[in-house]
Amino acid sequence: MRLYDTARREVVEFQAGPVVKMYTCGITPYDSAHLGHAATFLTYDVLQRRLRDLGHETQCVRNVTDVDDDILRKARDLGVHYLDLAAEEVSRFDADMAALGLLPAFSEPRATSAIPDILGFIGMVLESGHAYRSGGAVYFDVSSFEAFGQVSGYDRPTMLELAAERGGNPDDPNKRDPLDFVLWQPSAPDEPFWDSLWGPGRPGWHIECSALSMRELGETIDLHGGGSDLIFPHHECEAAQSEAATGSVFVRHWMHTGMVRLDGTKMSKSLGNLVFVHDLLKEWDPAAIRLSILGHHYRRDWDWRPDLMPRATERLRAWRAGGAGDGALEEVRSALDDDLDTDRAIAAIDVAVAGGRGGSEAAKLLGVVL
Repeated sequence: MRLYDTARREVVEFQAGPVVKMYTCGITPYDSAHLGHAATFLTYDVLQRRLRDLGHETQCVRNVTDVDDDILRKARDLGVHYLDLAAEEVSRFDADMAALGLLPAFSEPRATSAIPDILGFIGMVLESGHAYRSGGAVYFDVSSFEAFGQVSGYDRPTMLELAAERGGNPDDPNKRDPLDFVLWQPSAPDEPFWDSLWGPGRPGWHIECSALSMRELGETIDLHGGGSDLIFPHHECEAAQSEAATGSVFVRHWMHTGMVRLDGTKMSKSLGNLVFVHDLLKEWDPAAIRLSILGHHYRRDWDWRPDLMPRATERLRAWRAGGAGDGALEEVRSALDDDLDTDRAIAAIDVAVAGGRGGSEAAKLLGVVL
């Protein structure tokens, strides 16, 4: 199997042992799952299906960020407890993903379950000389880590621009460098807090994924995934703090999915331009929703259009009418081994069904049951 590696910036052979350890960044549960989420998690679902087909065991951890700026802000606006909001949205998310036929996660840990792990991890980073205390917070010192930038390959101006756009707060006066990032921060008066050696507070954004990945899967994992909007600062900072703490390679292969747009603009909760999975499920077959998403290569940005669901529904009807069979099975395996080319795999099943060879076995590799 060959997959694009973000850090190496090329398609390379994906090398893994009998057990493939994967971590994919999950949701911040302050709103419902949208198509961008579904596209990301379906990518790693299909990847696992092919790896299992090849004889591997997969262990995919998908975290839940149940304490951060966004969920605390939304809970404050709604006048509810942040964990109650998280519980409601996690329940809805799990139902949506189950309806789409996603394989169960190996583990779905919450950030709030990892506070002791996070505190211990921050202690390791401080002891290694890669972090400092300032203004009641603990920051990672990017100047101390020569490999900072290894995941994204971005230059400093691009990093500063993205940090400002994506919650990196480069203007924080307590930082030595605008690109330094917070590991532990004081809580506002109405926010949850935990006691620590550095004062009461709560975790920074990036620290939970390092702590949870190591707790669930060990110091080094085979593959780390997420949307391309997480490459910087989130995954860059994860890699830096993890390798600074342990001295070991954190991730062997970085894999990122493109963005789903609506009317040319990336779907995001902040913009409110969302198509929600639970709304689609009210009207369409879950298998057709899968096909509408998998008809786009995972690395490309693409636009959601109203005509995608009727077309996917017609394709699904044709596949089911074509009967059982193993037509296109080897073609689909070959397509998935070629940087997870799901659109080519779908086209191969179309041909097999049209030729009367059936495509039920090949469709299973895409998670579509006929």
